[in-house]
Amino acid sequence: MQSTTWAVVTGASSGLGVHFAERLASDGSNLILVARSVDKLETLAERLSLAHGVRAEVRQVDLSDAAQRAALADELATLQVHTLINNAGFGSMGNFDQLDRGRLLSEIAVNATALTELSHAVVGRMLAHGRGAIVNVASTAAFQPIPTMAVYAATKSYVLRLSLALWEELHPTGVRVLAVCPGPTETEFFATAGNDQAMRWRRTPEQVIDTTFEALSAHRPYVVDGWNNRALSLATRFAPTWLTVKLARRIAGG
Repeated sequence: MQSTTWAVVTGASSGLGVHFAERLASDGSNLILVARSVDKLETLAERLSLAHGVRAEVRQVDLSDAAQRAALADELATLQVHTLINNAGFGSMGNFDQLDRGRLLSEIAVNATALTELSHAVVGRMLAHGRGAIVNVASTAAFQPIPTMAVYAATKSYVLRLSLALWEELHPTGVRVLAVCPGPTETEFFATAGNDQAMRWRRTPEQVIDTTFEALSAHRPYVVDGWNNRALSLATRFAPTWLTVKLARRIAGG
């Protein structure tokens, strides 16, 4: 009997996570949906199962908690995961000295540590099967420091650099790694970060998902969503650091 293969989406209860889950289900993938909000996950799982005839299971996990994170990683290491979408993440807006220390440490844990731990958990079986995909949701924030969003930008830089290195390591094996770098997107991100009025020029989640899967099909190491975001990320390579930091602060509303 053939074992069940799975696509795993973290941060699946809202925002881009819901849209990633919908796309994967429409392609016939069985799903493991991960987030803290179990009610939202169960509603989504039921809807996708009925609409697409796939299995959809939920895992209520706080990825900032080391024990919960490790338990999920241990489970995923035993499963045949063909796609991992490391989508979970959040940001904090405000001057570094005024932000809650616990929140900042949780931000690092979710944005960087969990992504690393879960990727490591699934990659062994992917290599054994000679195929698989790890999609890491980074951000255009990965391309420059952002005052008033210092920790968020730093974690997304980590995500991008890790993904690029893994792409090179794994590219000959058939296992794909992609970092997707959205700019401002119409999700709950800014409300959660503390300023829903920031960066009002936003792309839709559907546009980000389309960009992601096009780049994944092309085996690209990373992709920036939207031509204007691509232009801005490219500009940071040529402008002096003092200027990019000042501009980033102004754009962030700091």
